[in-house]
Amino acid sequence: MQRTSARQVSCIREQAAKLRTVSGLLDSESGTICRMERWSIEIDKEYFKFSAAHFLIFPDGSAERLHGHNYRVRVAIEGDLTEHGLVLDFKRVKPVVRELVDELDEHWLVPGEHPVLTYGARDDGVMEVRYKERYYAAPVEDVIVLPINNTSSENLASWVGRQLKERLAERFPEASLCSLCVSVEETSGQRGVYRYDDVS
Repeated sequence: MQRTSARQVSCIREQAAKLRTVSGLLDSESGTICRMERWSIEIDKEYFKFSAAHFLIFPDGSAERLHGHNYRVRVAIEGDLTEHGLVLDFKRVKPVVRELVDELDEHWLVPGEHPVLTYGARDDGVMEVRYKERYYAAPVEDVIVLPINNTSSENLASWVGRQLKERLAERFPEASLCSLCVSVEETSGQRGVYRYDDVS
């Protein structure tokens, strides 16, 4: 069994103290550990889903064939409790999430910030998408170009999370939200996750 030196122990203690100080768990004056209470709501509804087409582009430049998924979205929001004992009323948050998934539903999702992929709408209402030797054409109303560089579940979670954060701030400015977590599941047990923490 390998022994830990006194120097290594000291280093570990210093790192732990720094972590506790950063997270607000160590009272800098008394040196005692403080307890922190946190509250959140988590929403996982069957109707938080959207069906969409996409193709993923890999680091080596290869890409999947155009295909679709039945995506599912889950949301967790952390914040301070109001005087009524709520972070946010579930009934107020659910329509905002539903609105976002409905916007994506039954569309082809195109990564508008990919450095190689190009797209453009023709005058006859057709969206053309080109990636290397591939060419696609679809009605403009069936295509959503997102400000992401790839249509990975991680990037989709980022888009949904950022949109949700923005819309919650606009609609519920009185809410004191500390963090947000959004996951987008493309197949059962496989999801990309976006987290936002307000460290201001």
